[in-house]
Amino acid sequence: MRVLVIGGMGGMGQGVSRDLIKQDKIEKVILGDINTDPDRMQDKLRASEKVSLIRIDVNDHHGMVSAIKSADVVINCAGPFYKTAVAVARAAVEAKVNYIDICDDYEAAEILFASDIDNAARAAGITVLTGMGSDPGTNNVIVKWFANKLDRVDEIALFWVVSIAELAGAAWDHSLHMTIGKIPQYLDGRLEHVEGGTGVETATFLEPLGACQVCYVGHPQPLTIPRYIKGVKRVVIKGALIPGWVDQLIKEQKDTGFLSKEPLDVKGTKVTPYDLTLKLWEAIPNNRDRGPQSSGLKVIVKGERNGQQVTYTADMAGRMAPGTGLPASIAALMLDAGDVTVKGVVAPEGCIDPEKFLTALLQRGARIHQTETITSMLAI
Repeated sequence: MRVLVIGGMGGMGQGVSRDLIKQDKIEKVILGDINTDPDRMQDKLRASEKVSLIRIDVNDHHGMVSAIKSADVVINCAGPFYKTAVAVARAAVEAKVNYIDICDDYEAAEILFASDIDNAARAAGITVLTGMGSDPGTNNVIVKWFANKLDRVDEIALFWVVSIAELAGAAWDHSLHMTIGKIPQYLDGRLEHVEGGTGVETATFLEPLGACQVCYVGHPQPLTIPRYIKGVKRVVIKGALIPGWVDQLIKEQKDTGFLSKEPLDVKGTKVTPYDLTLKLWEAIPNNRDRGPQSSGLKVIVKGERNGQQVTYTADMAGRMAPGTGLPASIAALMLDAGDVTVKGVVAPEGCIDPEKFLTALLQRGARIHQTETITSMLAI
């Protein structure tokens, strides 16, 4: 099995690749990136005979199609995905090669499901699996795992926190972008759009994270989960960057126009505030508290079973790169094994067998803390 990892020299791409090279079924892992500086490659990948490196520009459609044709599956780790996911998926469909991404931008997911890519992928007999990282990704599969245990699902809440000690490159772009403007949430049985960064509440994560303030963010799950879990009335996604000063500063930047994407004239030169602010975030955290080397996920699913109200929770904490990379690697192996049969555009909760996926994840060292709470009225 030959796997092309686009954005392969980034942190997430190398996280995927480190797991892939351990698998007997993997013959070749091709790292495709616009920056092919070999010094960026981690030692474990450099030492592997399975790994090769090629230059790929996601803006070069014909070049991507040609490169993708050499692989059995392509995994897109080149963010931010609101800029890249549609282009890479379109190239994969033309190449007739199965596609996986770790897309965490709702705009890209919306286009993938609504555009001609879905029909073209079905016609080509390939799978376009979008959002197969940690969030979205692992938590979508956990949602499905819990939903399968219930007669009816009423509410789903997905919370996450990421320490800026783990952020680099395109992750900063996504982190700012996801709070801008009106973003989708599934409320009272219908899709609504709320102001990003609002809806602040406290969520408690596993140590060393503890209690954190989270707010509405623009991720794909309110768009995808109601497609596959029928009857659910509420799907919300909230997240935060930690330490707390980070989100507070982003809010102030948003409120004062520093995240505007409308160009301004500055001494005769057009300057986009967002681009300037994004560049400055490369230096803003210097000499400040950057938080722990850990990120966290929390999944809450509420519903009914045998006439009783049941609430499931799942919590995970750990490093972001393996947490995001392992799900994509596992999904690629499941595709090759024939465990994913859906053709066209699909989200993890629509095609990934939860038991097989979670078994593979746990075998790789993941730890998931689960609880079940049952509320019932005693009849006399």
